[in-house]
Amino acid sequence: MYGHHRYNPIAMAAFSADDISDQQIMQLVTRRAFIGTGACTALAALSLPALASATKVRFKVGVTDWNLKLEGKIESISLAKQLGFDGVQISIGKGKDKLPLSDPTLQKTFLDESKRVDLKIESLCLEILHQNYLKSDPLGQRWVADSIPIAKAMGVRVVLLPFFGKGSLETVADMDKVGDVLKELTPAAEKAGVILGLEDTISARDNVRIMDRTQSSAVLTYYDVGNSTNNGFDVVKEIRWLGGARICEVHLKDNPHYLGEGKIDFQAVIDALADVGFDGWAQLETDSPASVEADMRRNLKFIRGLIAVRNAA
Repeated sequence: MYGHHRYNPIAMAAFSADDISDQQIMQLVTRRAFIGTGACTALAALSLPALASATKVRFKVGVTDWNLKLEGKIESISLAKQLGFDGVQISIGKGKDKLPLSDPTLQKTFLDESKRVDLKIESLCLEILHQNYLKSDPLGQRWVADSIPIAKAMGVRVVLLPFFGKGSLETVADMDKVGDVLKELTPAAEKAGVILGLEDTISARDNVRIMDRTQSSAVLTYYDVGNSTNNGFDVVKEIRWLGGARICEVHLKDNPHYLGEGKIDFQAVIDALADVGFDGWAQLETDSPASVEADMRRNLKFIRGLIAVRNAA
């Protein structure tokens, strides 16, 4: 699905984890499995094999280094491992003449630590786009171009491109400009096997408008359920409409709430991602009002509980 391939626009419950014991999670799983078994039997009798069993969750769960309060710091890798995550999303850093992570020595330091603790660096964030906006600043285009060889050198497939604040995509002209800028960069991204992920405040359809304009599968949607919910979009419908092939990664959050205590139905989100066959990474981008360690464990336990429920169906 990633790397060298032809562009195809067509292909392309409120409770806290701390309040749930492992035994209660297993009870939920067992109950869901029992209900699922009954439903599967009925569907099989109706000769509907495609619906007879739920697709298992195929994505892994990581965490952003900035929400660990270790933005661009090597210590984020060991902390993510200690907290039980599958991987970590690392910030590339801000610079005047070059991006900090373009330094081969620094790259090796991160990669050596990743190997030492056995935790994958799955994606990078080009956070300098918060100050050099891709829609209007030529430096933004340069930074995106510079991020591609960094990702390749680190064996990372996704670079998150943020569009927020003054860099938000507010008009069709903004979207078309970004699409045109990225179209110039996609040959290098395709050759490197790197995906440029759009994270923003616009609709799924508007993200696909940008993707279509680039005419490259090296540009995909980086879907953030918190951002989309706060901007009035139905995240479950959007995920199902996008499909797994057009989403490179996902941010899970419902800030300032703990997961499961805000307005987002995360079981429905997990189910939608599983149903569309999403097999990338979901990164927790959650606030930590009490402490990073306790709150991250709490949110991760909640998500893992929902995944267990889905996989038992």
